[in-house]
Amino acid sequence: GRASVDSHHDLPSIDASLSELEQDFSVFAGVKDASLMGMTGHGCLEAIAPGEAATVSKTVISDVIRGRIGFDGLLMTDDLGMQALGGTLASRGERALAAGCDVLLHCSGFLKEPDAILQEMVEVAEAAGALSGRSLALAEAVDATIPEPVSYDREAAWAEFNRLLEPVAEAGA
Repeated sequence: GRASVDSHHDLPSIDASLSELEQDFSVFAGVKDASLMGMTGHGCLEAIAPGEAATVSKTVISDVIRGRIGFDGLLMTDDLGMQALGGTLASRGERALAAGCDVLLHCSGFLKEPDAILQEMVEVAEAAGALSGRSLALAEAVDATIPEPVSYDREAAWAEFNRLLEPVAEAGA
């Protein structure tokens, strides 16, 4: 997109004009009903909320995502583990909820030690609290569309995962 840095590491500043952003928003408005769920991005739309990541911007979420685009489904954050948001995981989650996100995501833990992953998960879960109100109703609507799970063979899944990573491991050797 329009971002010049990776939000895994820094807050991308998007300096597009309001008219350029309106063009971008029109694409999303055209598909707003295609999904029951949406995800914020951690970019900063300077023309709308200077210096503030979209995920934690009440202006971006209420005026743009809910208003201009018209998305009315379950809104989740992008990974709170990304560095674009700054602060602790708990403060990132609290700011995202206050801005209007329904669900907090913490996705970047699998490359860390299990104890560190658990600690981060607890921090995000405590910041999230229990789903309630509109967020709970939206989550239940999404849940109702998910088919019953198929059987899952964990060992086979890990074997397939490792098989898929073999070319990557060999290239790095």
